[in-house]
Amino acid sequence: QLMRGVGHEMLLGFEGAAVFPGAAIGVLGSGQLGRMFTAEAQRLGYRVVVLDPDAEAPAGQIAHEHITREWGNREALAELAARADAITTEFENVPADVLRALAAHCPVRPSGDAVWTTQDRLREKAFLNQAGVDTVGWQPIASIEDCAAAWHSVGPLGAILKTAQFGYDGKGQARVAAH
Repeated sequence: QLMRGVGHEMLLGFEGAAVFPGAAIGVLGSGQLGRMFTAEAQRLGYRVVVLDPDAEAPAGQIAHEHITREWGNREALAELAARADAITTEFENVPADVLRALAAHCPVRPSGDAVWTTQDRLREKAFLNQAGVDTVGWQPIASIEDCAAAWHSVGPLGAILKTAQFGYDGKGQARVAAH
């Protein structure tokens, strides 16, 4: 969360404590969004340490440091926690347990629990609906037998069939139309 202070921009860390420019931000993931985040964080005066297994990853190319190991590598996570004052993720498929583990060492935003909710479309939709947030009509499909009921529930004009997990930017989706 970015907050403007008296002549400073800062990131809110543990329990609302500020993480001021000059601090190091750890980033899990290193795609195009991570590169844009890294460039802006550096412009604001933050150091950026990226953890991503791809040695050629976009954010890693411009970060102050790039730890090139897998998300679940304990040594890499310990190294990131030791080098960062706060940690974030640049995409939703970083394992939530990794974020939870890192939170024992420094502020992690979004939290592992928040990421866990968003990593599954069924959990995410149910969470939003239970919080009173309207979403488009949806129906879970666990088997072929669920298809007819889901179709009637969502509507006869057409729908988009989506995987519950690991779909993003249009991946894991198929348009379904009536004949």
